[in-house]
Amino acid sequence: MPISFLSLVVLAAVVPSTLCHYSFNKFIAKGVVTNEYEYIRRMTHSNSPIADINSKDMRCNFGSWENAPKTKTMPITAGSTVGFTVADSIGHGGPLFAYMSKAPSSVSTYDGSGPWFKIYELGIKKFADDKNSAVWAADQLKKVEFTIPKGIPDGEYLLRLEHIALHGAQKVGGAQAYMSCAQVKVTGGEGGSPAPLVKIPGLYSPTDPGLLFNPYYPPLKNYTIPGPRVYKG
Repeated sequence: MPISFLSLVVLAAVVPSTLCHYSFNKFIAKGVVTNEYEYIRRMTHSNSPIADINSKDMRCNFGSWENAPKTKTMPITAGSTVGFTVADSIGHGGPLFAYMSKAPSSVSTYDGSGPWFKIYELGIKKFADDKNSAVWAADQLKKVEFTIPKGIPDGEYLLRLEHIALHGAQKVGGAQAYMSCAQVKVTGGEGGSPAPLVKIPGLYSPTDPGLLFNPYYPPLKNYTIPGPRVYKG
C-alpha cells in the first residue's frame, strides 16, 4: 500500500533523532582516505550536534580546539579535489557546506576566530509535492568531495565541513549543526580575495528562514539556503 505524505510526516516525528547522528571523521586527499582524525580535529562529544549557533563550538565542534596540536596538517593543491567521509551516513535532511579560514601562521595554533568563506554547498535535490517529501542532495551520503578554489592565497587553512539537520527546524534552536575541521596547507593558489567573509559565531541567525520553518507541512516547495554565497575563485 502506498505511503502517504502525511504518513511520512508522522513517521519523521516519532523516529528518535539519536538514531541518525553522524560525524565527519576521515579526510580524503589525492583519492586516498586517511586515518580517522589524522588530519581532522577530533571532537570531544562523539557525534552529538550543536543546537546553539551562537556558540564558539560552531567553528569546529565540541572540544576540537584542544586537539588542534595533535592533528596533522595535510598538504593540498588549489584546484584539487578533497573530501570527508561520513560515519555512518548523513541521516537527516538539510543543506551541506564547506568553508575555509586562513590561519595567520600555523593552522595547528589557530582557533578559527578569523574570517571564513564558503567554497561549496548542497541544497535541495527535489522539492516536495502533495504526495512526496523533499529530497536533499546530501541525503544518505557516506562521503563528500568538492574542489578547492584556485583563486585563493597559499597558506595554512582550516577546512570546515558542515551539515545542518532540519528535522526539528519548526522551533527556534531546533536546527542541528554537525561539523568537522581539517587542517590543510594550500599551495598552487592564484591569490585573490575570497569573499564574502563571515565570522563564526555570527554565521547564521536562529531565525534565518532556512533554519526556522516547518520541514514537514506544508510540503517544502522552496528553500532559502543560509549563510553567504559560494566563493568560486
